[in-house]
Amino acid sequence: MAKKRTLQRWSAEDAAELYGIRNWGAGYFDIAPEGDVIVHPFGRKNPVTVSIPAIIQGMRERGLNMPVLLRIENILDTQIALLHDSFRKAIKDLGYRGDYRGVFPIKVNQQQHVVEAIASFGTRYHHGMEVGSKAELFAALSQLRDEEACLICNGYKDEEFIELGLHAIRMGFLCFFVVEMPSELPLLLECSERMGVKPLIGVRAKLACKAGGHWTDSGSDHSTFGLTTTQIVDAVDALRARGMLDCFRLLHYHLGSQLPNIRDIRDAAIEASRLYVGLVKEGAPMGFLDLGGGLAVDYDGSRTNFISSRNYTLDEYCTDVVEAVMAILDENSAPHPVLITESGRATVAYYSVLLFNVLDVSRIENQGSSLAGIDELILPEDAPEASRNLLQTLQGLNLRNLQECYNDAVYYRDEIRQQFLHGKVSLRERTVAERLFWAIINRIAQEKGKLPHTPKDLAEIDLALADIYYGNFSVFQSLPDSWAIGQLFPVMPIHRLTEVPTRQAILSDITCDSDGRIDHFIDSVQGVKNTIDLHVLKEDEEYYLGVFLVGAYQETLGDLHNLLGDTNVVSVRVNEDGSFEFVRELRGDSVADILSYVEYDPRRILEGLRKAAEQAVRAGRIQPAERLPIMQAFEDGLRGYTYFER
Repeated sequence: MAKKRTLQRWSAEDAAELYGIRNWGAGYFDIAPEGDVIVHPFGRKNPVTVSIPAIIQGMRERGLNMPVLLRIENILDTQIALLHDSFRKAIKDLGYRGDYRGVFPIKVNQQQHVVEAIASFGTRYHHGMEVGSKAELFAALSQLRDEEACLICNGYKDEEFIELGLHAIRMGFLCFFVVEMPSELPLLLECSERMGVKPLIGVRAKLACKAGGHWTDSGSDHSTFGLTTTQIVDAVDALRARGMLDCFRLLHYHLGSQLPNIRDIRDAAIEASRLYVGLVKEGAPMGFLDLGGGLAVDYDGSRTNFISSRNYTLDEYCTDVVEAVMAILDENSAPHPVLITESGRATVAYYSVLLFNVLDVSRIENQGSSLAGIDELILPEDAPEASRNLLQTLQGLNLRNLQECYNDAVYYRDEIRQQFLHGKVSLRERTVAERLFWAIINRIAQEKGKLPHTPKDLAEIDLALADIYYGNFSVFQSLPDSWAIGQLFPVMPIHRLTEVPTRQAILSDITCDSDGRIDHFIDSVQGVKNTIDLHVLKEDEEYYLGVFLVGAYQETLGDLHNLLGDTNVVSVRVNEDGSFEFVRELRGDSVADILSYVEYDPRRILEGLRKAAEQAVRAGRIQPAERLPIMQAFEDGLRGYTYFER
């Protein structure tokens, strides 16, 4: 798209269309007329904005290097408020006679500051937590202070986990034990009787329906956790036999964390409501229906049922859920329960942005000035026949024979390479042939846009010609889902957006791994494309990119590939006048931190280096006075950031 506009003035509006920021930004992100990405921390309807480059400038003044994970706290507040306000509106409009309670699944982002912020702001809505391990239970209990907020205990639970939850009930927490496996119920009942604490019991149901998308293996009959209808009835009988059926208060299900199709969501709510009514008829008091997660994030902005999108709005989601549940309950004259959703991804995705600088760029070696005049290249008389054929292919290329020229170019290029392997072609002769080949490919790339239909081989040429921009980050640490499952995240420059982006590129991180790259990007026309439009780097000027909507799962799943650890983290809060404050700064891992994670002792490392330096002194390789600055450099290096520093 950028190339088609080079003859006219490029504006922020053109950039907004190219990168789709108003489609996936959910009203939180836009581009200022000056060309900087700006944040609407309170949503697009509120005029308050803050510039991301201005925040970066504040980071640099405070000595914080790239990469940085930027958290905009106000967006987190706004997302929680929108979720509850939308459910309240649906409940009021439809005449639903129950309430709504949101809970945050800690597994989506377990960072203390994130959980603390959710618990603090969420108090006004009685927003609770969902935990799946003893450690997560401790994290939730350390932050929750609202006795009306739900604390949902999912996951496989041992005796200690159960005892901790029962102690929480004794202390006044609204703590539900969701039975995920049939074997958990006898242990729960035994512990509760021994401790004299009446438990709040729920069951996780395996629904028959299954949704589409990346994260849906937790639903349907073959899901790892949950009880079948037969096992649920067995649980009812077991509770009744022990006189504890009154403890059965909650039904839970979970289809997945990113459900793109509203029809799947509605079907699941209907099936769960049928189960809920059946339990009420069995005599269980119930009162709570937990619909699990699933509220999707529109990562690509297409508003479709594509796996990286969703074909519904938040208001439509809330209305459909409430309406589906209400219809089944009213049909059976059953009381309306408190509705619970575990919307983690939609809660935190928007408020984190990965920011990094570009360190270098690699281009196909014969692009630019080196191709000038290559059509008139005169080959020596003893030039390989394949090279002569490549030159003829280049000179005879036209719109009608693009596919034929492409096939010929590949054939003759491969022939030259085989001859080189057998010693029949010199290095310089191969270099000339390679230049001719790439000249043909460049020419085809320029012409193929004129075709009414582009053949598959030619459509992939753009990726072959793409520049490689080397970013100061690790895919494995900061964007593991991009590498592992091909999740699509919005990526774009955060400044210079009134300039035409003239380069097609893919992104490589600084790990020494070919998988450490991003080569799938949002395309407003075709959904996904293999390259991104970027600007030419300027000498002595940093070029910054942002990866958006990374607040869900990425921090939790990140690993230590190449021992590149956690990035610097900056949390800002925007004031109503548009000013902003740095409310928290977390320094990224040092080299010593990372080494200690993999069982190295930094002190022993330094001691070993001291011995090696002293041995070098004795051997005469360095002077005694040189040992001090050498050791100082090693000590400083251990304290330094694991990422590239200018």
